[in-house]
Amino acid sequence: MPLSRKIEHGKKSLNVSLTDREMNWLLSMLLLTVIVPVTTTPQPDNAGRLADREFLVTTPLGSGEARYFGTASLDGDPNVTRALIVVHGVLRDSDYYFDTGVIAANTAHKLDDTLVIAPQFVEQTELAGRNVSANTLWWSGTWPGGSDAISPAPVSTYDVFDAMIARLSDRSRFPKIREIVIAGHSAGGQIVARYAVVGKAPELDAGARVPVHLVVSNPSSYFYFSDWRPFPQKGCVDFDRWRYGLAGAPRYVTGTAPALEARYAERRVTYLMGTADTNPNEEDLDRSCGGETQGPYRFARAKYFIAYIERRHPGGTNQDYAFVRGVPHDNRRMFTSACGLAVIFGGSRSSCAAAGAVR
Repeated sequence: MPLSRKIEHGKKSLNVSLTDREMNWLLSMLLLTVIVPVTTTPQPDNAGRLADREFLVTTPLGSGEARYFGTASLDGDPNVTRALIVVHGVLRDSDYYFDTGVIAANTAHKLDDTLVIAPQFVEQTELAGRNVSANTLWWSGTWPGGSDAISPAPVSTYDVFDAMIARLSDRSRFPKIREIVIAGHSAGGQIVARYAVVGKAPELDAGARVPVHLVVSNPSSYFYFSDWRPFPQKGCVDFDRWRYGLAGAPRYVTGTAPALEARYAERRVTYLMGTADTNPNEEDLDRSCGGETQGPYRFARAKYFIAYIERRHPGGTNQDYAFVRGVPHDNRRMFTSACGLAVIFGGSRSSCAAAGAVR
């Protein structure tokens, strides 16, 4: 039977209607929020270092070369059995994320048969003064939301993922590949989370010869399929606009919210969260009113979103979650932890602080 409970949020309190099952789940998740010294892996500011590989992305609206770092080429490899695509954040430092992916694959003893890829969504500043083809795709600062490239053609960042998946699942290029993993942390986690909702690659859906597993790690916010939020903010007019909701979505995004949600629930998504990512003043945290409607910090926002999806899909989803104990906002510590390796490469999740199905 639904019960009304008062939940404290900073200096505010809200009356939230929760079932006993939902309240017990929420309380158990809140107990996982541990206080630990916040130490992160030093991350150099590599913005401006241009990826050394490129591949052609062709769409009905035009084509262009997208750049990436990789342990091998997207042109093909007869020995690869898995591809790991690691998505950078707002710094566009895909070399650092590429290194993280290589370290993770090596730690898991999977580097020999894993193709590690780190796409780079460059802005014009990265290309200035460089000897690159005029056919190189570049975007404005709105690229994390799936916007079209400014030049040489209106190719969405999501079109790039579609094209990568198409190449990797091409039997003539990669005859032995069995799985594609797309993992994003922080702003990269936001990108992967939205691509999981709106992506058009057939391999994202059930029954594909090469299935895609999407790993969403410590993003600032999530896409909601309704106007409900755990912490509504009075006067916040943007809370349900893209990327928090569907209003104002870019050209690539098609379909109604109900249709997108039904498809999303069947896609293979894992929410990989650090239990110590609890700083409400963290430098890159989305503190806009749209972000604040989802919770005070990343770990809380993840738990509220997982509960939201569970509540809307009582029959179950094809999604799960895994929490890495004691790790703050640090992509390398997340992806190279025993729990992170189990999520990305398969294996027991006994090392995770908590793990389970989103159902």
